[in-house]
Amino acid sequence: MLTQAQIDQYNAVGAIVVPDVLTQAEVQRLRDVTDGFVERARGLTTHDEVYDLEDSHTPEHPRVRRIKATHLQHPEYGRLMRHPGIIAVLRALWGPDIRFDTAKLNMKCAGFGAPVEWHQDWAFYPHTNDNLAAVGVMMDDMAMENGPLMIIPGSHRGPTFDHHADGIFCGAMDPTNHDVDYASAMPLTGQAGAITVHHVRAVHGSAPNVSDRDRRLLLFQFRAADAWPLLGFPGGIEKFKSLMVAGEHREPRLAPAPVRLPLPPATKQGSLYENQKGMRNRFFENPAATRPLEPAK
Repeated sequence: MLTQAQIDQYNAVGAIVVPDVLTQAEVQRLRDVTDGFVERARGLTTHDEVYDLEDSHTPEHPRVRRIKATHLQHPEYGRLMRHPGIIAVLRALWGPDIRFDTAKLNMKCAGFGAPVEWHQDWAFYPHTNDNLAAVGVMMDDMAMENGPLMIIPGSHRGPTFDHHADGIFCGAMDPTNHDVDYASAMPLTGQAGAITVHHVRAVHGSAPNVSDRDRRLLLFQFRAADAWPLLGFPGGIEKFKSLMVAGEHREPRLAPAPVRLPLPPATKQGSLYENQKGMRNRFFENPAATRPLEPAK
């Protein structure tokens, strides 16, 4: 599924874009399911176990920024856990034994999609080794204007940066610390049906969607079978074993990787977006966050 050049790019940069992993029919089914979820957000007044809502959401005009645990919400999402194209990409990077973790759909709807501040996934869930990655399924074409995922090249080989504010985990890096060269950020753009793969230690973020086109990225977290979470198993060891999606369960492998635990926990829980409200300084602004909703036509 991957060429040696793509594997080399992933190892050097910390991310790749692989085109045409999903068919257009598969993409359209995901869009149809997602439209239904957004419509069912009408009437909601706050976040719940399924929906994370934009700050500008109203019950009359639903604005959804995340659907949580998507693999549990609908079979069309869930089937991608074992999508042969996705599994083939991960096996090319890590070998035959692959374990799933969780999934979510980050939605940047046209004109108001919220930004995600710079962070490393590793800061949220360190493991015994760092053979972990997030796979993003592009449900829409992604270009600079609609807020694509952006990666700081090579940052997956560097330190684990501080994701705390005033001693409390906030799930984001303080841009005033100048930890990395943000001007070097590489956008992961492509057409619907492509996937992104970014290393768990890669510094990444995304700007708000200021375009007239949606940007929906369905994210699946995977790990090599011998990467075990340092913070334990919320569902128990048998649940952990059941998350195997390819190959065989493996005992943990320890590898040197710098760790900072996400403790004390973020003041605002529920999602990364809520965690990041604990920041002191932000890199991205969201000019549409408080924009008045236009009357329905």
